[in-house]
Amino acid sequence: MRSVSNGELTASLERALVRELVTEWRRINAAHFRESLAPPSIVLSTRTSQLGLWVPDARAIELSRAMILAQPWSVVVEVLKHEMAHQYAHEVLGAIDERAHGPAFRGVCERLGIDPASSGLPAARTTHDEATTRAVERIARLLALAESPNVHEAEAAMAAAQRLMLKHNIDLQARAQRHDYDYRAVGIPSGRVEESQRILAGILGKHFFVEVIWIPVYRPLEGKRGSVLEICGTRANLDMAEYVHAFLSRSCETAWTDHKHAHALRSNRERRTFQSGVMSGFAGKLARETKRHREEGLVWVKDGHIDVFFRKRHPHVRNIRYGGNPRSDAWHKGREVGEKLVLRRGVGHAESAVVSRGRLLR
Repeated sequence: MRSVSNGELTASLERALVRELVTEWRRINAAHFRESLAPPSIVLSTRTSQLGLWVPDARAIELSRAMILAQPWSVVVEVLKHEMAHQYAHEVLGAIDERAHGPAFRGVCERLGIDPASSGLPAARTTHDEATTRAVERIARLLALAESPNVHEAEAAMAAAQRLMLKHNIDLQARAQRHDYDYRAVGIPSGRVEESQRILAGILGKHFFVEVIWIPVYRPLEGKRGSVLEICGTRANLDMAEYVHAFLSRSCETAWTDHKHAHALRSNRERRTFQSGVMSGFAGKLARETKRHREEGLVWVKDGHIDVFFRKRHPHVRNIRYGGNPRSDAWHKGREVGEKLVLRRGVGHAESAVVSRGRLLR
């Protein structure tokens, strides 16, 4: 695979990075390859022409140092998986006389959900079929209407956009065909996942037709581990879910700033509690809308193929229960704000970038 940019690490950070890559290799070997691979050497390469390389004679996986420093950890993991697929094809399947990206290698990638591309960064594609493009454009127009200063008009536009999304996904199911699924990491990796972000992940999973999972990441320049949210689904749904994630994250921060100013608060002590209330309020609002859709007979049954795609990416998933923030006065005030929140066209840089790439709004 091929690469980009340069970067530097201190000696201690580089040693920590190699240890983390070895840990990641072990995790992937257990989860995807059933511990059938023998540990290779993990080497940081100065090459800029290749992202990664399996070197059979040296029994080594080389990964571009520049790529690791320039790209999200999720991309690093995908490149590592790609090279491990080469290792598997060579050492387990015995495909030593086959070209590098031959049938044995491609078969491993297909079975395990690994990107087989020989060049370029693993990346989501955003092309849609004609019906999906029309639906996305109609949703975009409705979200533009949700900017109306008239509260009732804005609420009606948002409800209509949700209904259209639901109907579009039901129609996709009715076609009884396999769809192209993809994945995407959204948000900023953090060491601690706050309750508001866990509720936001639940909102995306319950109401925006994607599978969600918190995945471990590593921040090489800080030498720290963390988590980031990954979403899986059709590309149109990924575009919409990423947009919603950016919009709600930004709205939540703005709501706290406004609340803090209005109540002359000097500290951020109640921020997490208030913001979990905001997300809880918006989640409750969407749940009521979903109930109305069910009463109208609009019920979406999840496509089983997305489960296959998701399980290929994440064969072993653990569900963990967390305690929530106290339901204090700050939480109730936040919930009131969330219940009044209207999903609308984004105006911030994060939302605009998503909109531009996904052609959601123009």
